[in-house]
Amino acid sequence: MSENTKLLYVDDEPINLKLFTINFKSKFQVITAGSGFEGLSRLQSNLDTRVVISDMKMPGMNGIEFIRTAKKDFPEILFFILTGFDISEEIADALNEGIINKYFRKPFNMKEIESSIQDALERNSHH
Repeated sequence: MSENTKLLYVDDEPINLKLFTINFKSKFQVITAGSGFEGLSRLQSNLDTRVVISDMKMPGMNGIEFIRTAKKDFPEILFFILTGFDISEEIADALNEGIINKYFRKPFNMKEIESSIQDALERNSHH
């Protein structure tokens, strides 16, 4: 996997954005956003983004709302959700509809996230 794969991480907690960037900057080109609205504008200005990971619980627009909106404009991006809670009906629906590829539990497990992204990118490149 090349570290040129651009990944957007969306979370309203600055400490999580920092931790994520530190953990993954050697694997991906990480860009971050502090809200769903900011995430949408980041995607508009980074059209080469391949992967998006969003926190679920955010003020204003939750992770699934953000991903549903983003997916309309960017259907080819791989979307993942991160949640500190058990899987909710909203997350389950998004999984069933193929809106998101997978959900991850917080605190994040780097190996799981990395291998899931790698698998999804490889599967996607064969289409």
